[in-house]
This record gives sequence, structure tokens and C-alpha cells, in this order.
Amino acid sequence: MTGKQLRLRRIRDGDSGNYVIVPMDHGVTIGPVKGLRDIDDTIRSIADGGGDSVLVHKGIAERGYPEADRDIGLIVHVNGATTVGPDPNYKVTVASVKEAVRLGADAVSFHINVGSDTEDRQLQELGKVADRCSEYGMPLVAMTYVRGPDVDSSSHETLAHATRLGAELGADVVKTSYTGDPEGYREVVEGCPVPVVIAGGPKAETKKEVLQDIRDAIDVGARGVAMGRNIFQQDDVEAMTRAVSKVVHEGASPEEALDASVVR
Repeated sequence: MTGKQLRLRRIRDGDSGNYVIVPMDHGVTIGPVKGLRDIDDTIRSIADGGGDSVLVHKGIAERGYPEADRDIGLIVHVNGATTVGPDPNYKVTVASVKEAVRLGADAVSFHINVGSDTEDRQLQELGKVADRCSEYGMPLVAMTYVRGPDVDSSSHETLAHATRLGAELGADVVKTSYTGDPEGYREVVEGCPVPVVIAGGPKAETKKEVLQDIRDAIDVGARGVAMGRNIFQQDDVEAMTRAVSKVVHEGASPEEALDASVVR
């Protein structure tokens, strides 16, 4: 078994092979929002709720990954942008694969906005990061979003293009938006030769809505979630993580997952 295969096993469930990834890179993007102020406690709750991995920037990993003694993987995010900058869609490289290796990461992630004005530079950087990941045997999670002035972010054809792009450039897992249309989303999943996980997006109105989207996406071939705010901004992070894990790993319905997890 290769180093990459060993690391991939640490960021997914051993039985289902699916992924419950909780991104918490939002401190760079939008600041210290609810759920990130005491990030150690949040990571502990995610680990105890059965999450497979958390995704953070290098500074959070550097200061002492708080749950190193728990069974949860570490993904280090290597690019970013702020919502207050002149172009929030232009994600620039802020860390290296070598740094991620030094920090003990099980994978790295890279965000690209397909259709943005700076798509060409982001594509180039994704290619470089993929090459370096290959050198180190490091799994790569590509976040391939459709965002730009002249693109339709709800188009399944465009999402399928963006998702395939990630796989073509060397990603081992691709994260992209979910449209709410399961049959249309099947086209996105079937066009990608590596596992596709759905993004959580902005915090939803109800927990059942979140879990139903996950259930519908998995039913058409998605392999899990990379979901941040809809987990870490809940009043009971551990219970919500457990509910999501039951849908992703055990095939539970939203109702079954909520009943078993007692999400407040």
C-alpha cells in the first residue's frame, strides 16, 4: 500500500469508504464566526460525533492540532482569499505541500473558481500543487466551484466540467456545489472518475434540509460531504456531526439520523 493510500484511509470511513469532511478554513475567508472562536472545542465535538477529517489552514494546524490523539484526519488548505478583498474569487496560494507534510497532514486541499476572471492563474497553481502532492504521496482534495461573472453556477453541465477538471489535474477527491436536483446531479458525479463530495454552502434553515440534500446526493453516486457551517455553526456540533455521519456512512434517512442523534 502506498503512502497516498494510507493517508486517504485516514480521511474517510473505513467501512463505507465515504467522507465526512468538515472544512473550517472560513477564518481566512469571513473571519472568526460562530463555531470557529473556540476551534479546539469544535474539533473535539466533530471527532466525538464521528467526523472523518477536519480541514484547516496551516496556522491552526501549526499551533498544535488539538485532536491528534483522536481518530480524525487532518487536511491542510493551501490557498485562500477574503470576502473584503477586491476579488474574493481569486484564491491565492498561502501554503505549500511541504508545509502540510511537516504539519502531519493526511491530505491537502486547493480551491479553484471555474469561470472567474483569474481562472487561468488558479488552474496553473492547482497543477503545481498536484505535481507536488504526487512527489510526496499526499492526497489532494480539489474544491472546484463555478463562480464568475458570466457562468451559471446551477448548470449541471458546467458543474460536471468543473468537477472533471479537478480529476484531470490530479485530485483524489473533488468537492463541488450541490444543486438540489438529484437526477441532474447524477451527470456531475458520473462524469468524474474520482469521488465527489458535496459542499454544504451557507447555513441552511433546517437540519432536515441539510440531511435530505446529503441523502439525495449519495443516492445518485456522491461519496459524502465537505460541509462546514451547517455542522460547526450548530448549537450541538457533536450531534449534528453524528447525524451527518449516519446518513453518509450508514445509509440512514434524514428522519432516522435526527432521531438517533437528538440534534438540538
